[in-house]
Amino acid sequence: MAKEKTKVTLIGSALARQGLEFVYEGSTCPECEGCKVRKVCHNLQSGKRYRVVGIRSNTRHDCPVHHEAAVAVDVAEAPVVALISADMAIANSKVSYEFSCSRAGCRSYLLCHPDGVIEGAKYVVGEVLGNAPDICERGRPLKLVELRPV
Repeated sequence: MAKEKTKVTLIGSALARQGLEFVYEGSTCPECEGCKVRKVCHNLQSGKRYRVVGIRSNTRHDCPVHHEAAVAVDVAEAPVVALISADMAIANSKVSYEFSCSRAGCRSYLLCHPDGVIEGAKYVVGEVLGNAPDICERGRPLKLVELRPV
């Protein structure tokens, strides 16, 4: 298996736990504007899911946003569980993810619009986990899969 590509970023020390997964929302804090380490805190792609794979305990930075401090961590893009069309659910195949349904009241909406997936981005179907937990209201055959970023 290929070694995971990681990036160094900063997160709050209270959040810095091995295995923590989060979706980076982007820079919206006015407190960050004059910070000398802003570029390291905000070097991830907005909307993507990341997993903390290492903590660099020797780095602490005062931070007006995080209560105690910000610490350096190694992160990797994390896989996302999602529903895709059954005919595209082939392990190790590449797919371009599209949000094909806008029925926000559907029980499967959150699996069809999962956090951490960017519409139009390329993913690899890592594992086919099974059938959709609920029947699609539009009658489409769907499969539950793990999507890994390309």
